[in-house]
Amino acid sequence: MSSFRSFLNSPVGPKTTHFWGPVANFGFVAAGLADVKKPADMISGRMTAVLCVYSLLCMRFGYMVRPRNYLIVGCHGANETVQLYLLSRWAMGKRETVNHSNE
Repeated sequence: MSSFRSFLNSPVGPKTTHFWGPVANFGFVAAGLADVKKPADMISGRMTAVLCVYSLLCMRFGYMVRPRNYLIVGCHGANETVQLYLLSRWAMGKRETVNHSNE
């Protein structure tokens, strides 16, 4: 019980934005996973690239801030993985479009 109480009152516990910010950012991961089922031509390459950069910057922030916020590093790591997959699908879709137009 005392370990749970210490978690509640910690600098990155559920009483702070250091906890609820990353929890809310898992919405980006959920949205990216929902986009996996969409056709590649429906994926925005620019937006996906921006989300990749955003997640990299936030992962660095979560690691460099004191106390280290591993929850934000984890949520943005998951988002980076999903967004890189979507970006690769978008790029392959563009390549297929170019190959079909050259035939």
